[in-house]
Amino acid sequence: MPEVIFPGPEGRLEGRFAPAPKPRAPVALILHPHPASGGTMNNRIVQELYKTFQRRGFATLRFNFRGVGRSQGTFDNGIGELSDAASALDWVQSFHPEASTTWVAAPSFGAWIGMQLLMRRPEIRGFISIAPPANLYDFSFLAPCPASGIIINGESDEVVTPSGVQRLVDKLRTQKHITIHHETIPGANHFFEHEMDPLMGSVNNYLDMRLDPNCPIK
Repeated sequence: MPEVIFPGPEGRLEGRFAPAPKPRAPVALILHPHPASGGTMNNRIVQELYKTFQRRGFATLRFNFRGVGRSQGTFDNGIGELSDAASALDWVQSFHPEASTTWVAAPSFGAWIGMQLLMRRPEIRGFISIAPPANLYDFSFLAPCPASGIIINGESDEVVTPSGVQRLVDKLRTQKHITIHHETIPGANHFFEHEMDPLMGSVNNYLDMRLDPNCPIK
């Protein structure tokens, strides 16, 4: 997991990058939870997502948003963090300009940023949003949602209400030409403290399905 420093909109950004083993490999960008709540690229869920995509041969990057760790700048309520994510994706693509596809994956606040990035970057064809804060942030920008993906939340999430996530899922499922998978992990809180195995089981089952060459979801 080589440490990397790359240019962001407000100065340097700190990350960890796993280069792809072969050309035209897919790209995965992993975003972290809210900095004000202690979110960093070393968050447990972020690290597990990173390792999952790395094992599958993706060029995989996780990084600290501005003002976190060694990343320069100060927290910008999501606006600057979206620009950071776009810069991070630019940086990975500079090494993999012929990537076969691009994915974004993240928990919580990072999922909100990742879903916004979907709207800006048509090359993103898959997403994994874990506990997207649908009751705390406005997701109406997903009109329409441009890619298929999976939304996973905890049954006992005390931060992101399961009903709020369900409303988001129901809204996205009214769209044509995309497929939204949704799984609720029994007993899991916002941090999936004791349910990491079932969480990552859901992630890997979904990736097995989507990355199968015969998968009808493109």
